[in-house]
Amino acid sequence: MTEKINPDHVAIVLNRPRYPENIGSAARAIKNMGFSRLMVVDPENYDMGKIQRLATHAAKDVVEGIKLFADLGTALSSFHYVVGTTARMGAQRQMVSSPTELASKLIAVAAENQVAVVFGSEDRGLTNDDIRLCHALINIPTADFASLNLAHAVMIVCYALFNASRPATKTFVPRLATRHELDGMYEQVREILVRINYILPENPDYWMNKIRFYLSRLPLRAREVAVIRGICRQIDWYGKKCYQDGRDDRNPESAS
Repeated sequence: MTEKINPDHVAIVLNRPRYPENIGSAARAIKNMGFSRLMVVDPENYDMGKIQRLATHAAKDVVEGIKLFADLGTALSSFHYVVGTTARMGAQRQMVSSPTELASKLIAVAAENQVAVVFGSEDRGLTNDDIRLCHALINIPTADFASLNLAHAVMIVCYALFNASRPATKTFVPRLATRHELDGMYEQVREILVRINYILPENPDYWMNKIRFYLSRLPLRAREVAVIRGICRQIDWYGKKCYQDGRDDRNPESAS
């Protein structure tokens, strides 16, 4: 027996697409590969007539079920695992796999968790800020020319997800923390580390990116995120207490 990915637990997210024709073609592509959930974030031109024309009647249900969002953070807030697609490589774009490599790993993840696969705009792709919301990245190998049409990229990734299989095992991936829970934790960690001068307030993202890369390798659950946030709260409380104790020592009359 083999295991396949659960298509109901996978959503395709188009972030700031420029052309409605690409939205329609992407809808048709995910329908071809057995998926149905399409989310569109801040589109430049959301012309439903052009979308439907490229999607064709076969993908009508996908188009009718499209969910629109104003920003990527809100769109991803309920997901437990986020995969970004990138043509560019660099220091801030770590943990990069091919579609086939990552698809096999997502079989276990998607069994109990909601997974989002995010595609950037046609001209810029995903920004570094967008990448920070991702647990892992996909790079589609090409020859000399790395720029792919958005709908073509969606088809390639969905094809890899559709074909992914592995021998049935007892491997279990628990319910992970949502993107909303993780973002709250990272914001609290950032605030505390700036306060205790571990990272510089002028450029906190440099060190926070390293922390994000490290923690993204760990499948954090909601209760583990709560533990990290509890530690941050305790550090904050102790710092304030030490400050107040120091003030009281310098001004004993104010303490009496």
